[in-house]
Amino acid sequence: MCWAGRRMLGTFRILLVLVHAAAACEFGPFPYRATGIVCRMTKPAALLLNQETAQVIQAAFRNAKFPNITGERSMRLLGRVAYGLSNIQVNDLSIERSEVELKDDNTIYIFIKNVTALFKGTLTYGYAGAWFLQLFHSVDFEIESSIDLQLNIKLMCQKDQVAPDASDCYLTFHKLTLHLQGDKQPGWLKQLFTDFISFTLKFVLKREVCKEINAVSQTLTSFIIDLAADFVRDKEILVDISLASDPVIKASYIESHHKGLVLYKNSSSVLSDSVFSPEQLTESRMLYFWFSEHSLSSLASAAFLDGRLLLNLRGEKLKELFEMEDTEVQRKAVQMIFQGTSYNDSVAKVWSLTQPQVSLQPEGTVVRALVAVEISILLAGEEPLVALYMEEEITVTVQAAYAEKKLILQPVDSSVEIKVFKCTADPSGEDPSIQSFLQNVILVAGIPEVTSSIGSALTSLMNSKRLDHFDIINPEIITRKGYVIVQLDFGFPSHLLLNFLEESL
Repeated sequence: MCWAGRRMLGTFRILLVLVHAAAACEFGPFPYRATGIVCRMTKPAALLLNQETAQVIQAAFRNAKFPNITGERSMRLLGRVAYGLSNIQVNDLSIERSEVELKDDNTIYIFIKNVTALFKGTLTYGYAGAWFLQLFHSVDFEIESSIDLQLNIKLMCQKDQVAPDASDCYLTFHKLTLHLQGDKQPGWLKQLFTDFISFTLKFVLKREVCKEINAVSQTLTSFIIDLAADFVRDKEILVDISLASDPVIKASYIESHHKGLVLYKNSSSVLSDSVFSPEQLTESRMLYFWFSEHSLSSLASAAFLDGRLLLNLRGEKLKELFEMEDTEVQRKAVQMIFQGTSYNDSVAKVWSLTQPQVSLQPEGTVVRALVAVEISILLAGEEPLVALYMEEEITVTVQAAYAEKKLILQPVDSSVEIKVFKCTADPSGEDPSIQSFLQNVILVAGIPEVTSSIGSALTSLMNSKRLDHFDIINPEIITRKGYVIVQLDFGFPSHLLLNFLEESL
């Protein structure tokens, strides 16, 4: 039931996807702004994800392509001095700490404190003075640096999707020390070059590192948008998670609103109103997902149209259903329906004849549908014999939970009204005990079996999108009139971010 984002790969990815710049998008009149899905991330989640910012910054430094730095300066007595720094590489990068702030100016502020890095390369220099011939020399150099980094990430919207801009980037240098050929003591050559190299070097570092951070944030954002779109897509059924309205950014949380329309083949559901109100979500958990009744009902309708609301039972499953009690009525019913045939030679087919009507209530998710049940006996070399066919109106209230990486659907209240009853062994339908027995089987065992099968199918679908790779902590699924809330805490799977950075950069 929870069509949540599938991977959480760090501050840049999650924060940039969940929040969108209001000023950069033009939304239509109110019906267009109707919201089917809302996502809220609170400050504790942002702080947790910010711990992984170091991985992104380190990747940006490592992946930055530093150009050769050249310069020239006239010096008294020595004449014109030319220099070049080439083959610049970053080693021994470390980050002391990082901080994040959410502001209502549609900006995420990230402060990276005390980034220490050792730059290595080759220094080539030459001079031609009045008393010297033109000479060029090359020496290896190391530059010890200590830098504070501030990122002011603006969030824009392009084609109803987020587009981050991390180009507002500042580097403050607390230390920039040049060593030549491993010599740690100041010498005339080091003193000569340090001052007029430092300014150029600071400019190049800022330009290249900030450019790479912006590129990494763009790559991560595109990646998570693609992942999220894939997570809410299965064959010809997909959910439109493009932006529905302006975001909300508070000091304690960020919140994004999505259309949540269900698309099936060439048709789309239509949502003209929204029951969402910010007061429906709290700030006590790290992550919230809000789903409208319309979105879930539309998913159920699409599943029906795609022929997915079908279940076949045979063998042990049939035996469990029809032998849940050992009574004379039960033995008589089984004999009449199966005519002495083994359960392994029979199959029960259960499917929905009408689109399910889904209603979200405080008691749970109420589902109403006209359901058909057909039991066939498989005869060797012959067409299957339909031994029983029923149509019944079923109303069931289901409560959902997510535990041990499984979606659990538990029926808490059910009713069954048989509309059509055809039994080969009782063509007149004059034996009411058979119908009464079957109605009891459906209520006590059949509906729990169907809901369990749907829960297993949805679990398999979500796990195929790798939801089971996440450390989801104490998730709760809470239904209210017209909407459902999924709220949870989570632990960050750092290895997923590292794998992504290694594969993509």
